[in-house]
Amino acid sequence: MTQQQTYTTEQSLETAILVGVHAQTDEDFNFESTMEELSSLSQTCQLNVKAQFSQNRTNVDNKFYVGKGKLDEIKAYVEFHDIDVVVANDELTTAQSKTLNGNLNVKIIDRTQLILEIFALRARSKEGKLQVELAQLDYLMPRLQGHGRSLSRLGGGIGTRGPGETKLEMDRRHIRTRMNEIKHQLETVVEHRERYRNKREQNHVFQVALVGYTNAGKSSWFNALAKESTYEKKLLFATLDPKTRQIQINDGFNLIISDTVGFIQKLPTTLIAAFKSTLEEAKNADLLLHVVDSSHPEYRAQYDTVNQIVNDLDMGQIPQAIIFNKKDLHDGSLPATNKPHVFVSSKDEKDIEKVKSLLFNQIKQVLTYYEESVPSANADRLYFLKQHTLISELVFDEINANYQVKGYKKE
Repeated sequence: MTQQQTYTTEQSLETAILVGVHAQTDEDFNFESTMEELSSLSQTCQLNVKAQFSQNRTNVDNKFYVGKGKLDEIKAYVEFHDIDVVVANDELTTAQSKTLNGNLNVKIIDRTQLILEIFALRARSKEGKLQVELAQLDYLMPRLQGHGRSLSRLGGGIGTRGPGETKLEMDRRHIRTRMNEIKHQLETVVEHRERYRNKREQNHVFQVALVGYTNAGKSSWFNALAKESTYEKKLLFATLDPKTRQIQINDGFNLIISDTVGFIQKLPTTLIAAFKSTLEEAKNADLLLHVVDSSHPEYRAQYDTVNQIVNDLDMGQIPQAIIFNKKDLHDGSLPATNKPHVFVSSKDEKDIEKVKSLLFNQIKQVLTYYEESVPSANADRLYFLKQHTLISELVFDEINANYQVKGYKKE
C-alpha cells in the first residue's frame, strides 16, 4: 500500500528582523514603546519577526542607519537565519536604504513603508485606495533610484501591495501624471463631502468626532453609539475610511458622529497629509471624543501623542472629552485627566448611557442657553426644538396652554 502524500496550503510568512536606533538627540518618543509598536505593525503586516536589534547612538548614522559594527552583527544574523526582510524603526533616506540593501542583500522596509503597507491592506473604499496609492507614490518618488535592486527582487510579499511592482518601476514622469490624476479624483470626493458638511452646518447639526490612538476602541464606540456595525477588530489602523452617522440623544436631539483613522507615534507627515480627508470631519467638529485604551501600559504616552497630533492639525481649540476605554481589562490606579471623562467599557450596556450622559453635559457647555414658550397647538415648533436643540427642561403650563422650554442651541 502506497503512502498518500499530503500537501499544506498554509502560506509561509516572510521572516523579518527589526532594527532601531535610539538616538540621544530624539527625546520626543519613548524608544521601547516605538519598537514594540514596530513589532505590532510587522505582525499586522503578516511578518514573522525573529529578532530585534537596537543601538544607542548620539545620532542615526547618515549612511548605514546603524553603526558599522552593529551592521556586521545584523548581516551575520540575516545570513545565518535566512531572513527575508529587515524593518527599520525610522523613515530611511534613499542613501541609507540603498547602503543597507547593498550590504545585507535583502528587502529593506522602513516604518513609513510598513504603515503604508497596512493602509494598503485596510483601505476599502475607492477614496481610501486612492489615498494609499498617492501616499505610496509620494513616498517612493524621491527614492526611485535607490530602490532599483531591491525592487527587482521583491517577487511578492511585503512592499508590493497597493500600487504593486509595475507602478513602482514606472519612471518619474508617469508617477507625476498618476499623482495628479489621483489628486484630481480626490478633490472631487472632498468637494462632495464639503457640500454635505455645509448642508449639515446650515441645518445647525452638532458634530462629534471620535479621535484616539490606533486600536483604542474608537470603532467599538462608534458602533455602540450609532448602532452600526463597522469594521471592528483588534488591529492597528482597522479604520481608514471615514464613517459618519446621525445619532439621537436626549429623546430626539440629532448629532453627527464621525469615526477617524487612529494616530500612532512617529506617524509620518505624508501619511497625515494623505489621510487628511479622514481627519477633515474631526477638524470641523464641535466636540472631540478622545478614546483612550486605559488597559495599555503606555496609555499616558498614547494620550499625549494624540493631543500632540490634534494640536499639530490646528484642532487644539476644539473642546474635548475623554473616554477611558477597556475598563474590563484595566489594572492598577484609575486613569485621570483634568478634562471631562468617563471610565467605561463598550461591552457594558450601562456604560453606553454613561457616555451619552457625558455627551449631553459636554454639548451643553458648547451651546448657548435659551428659554422659549411654545403654544401647545404648535407641535411643529416643539418637534423642531427637540431635534435641533438640547432640551434640559420641558414643562406644560396648563393655565396658558403652552410648553415652557429650557435648553441649549447652536448660535
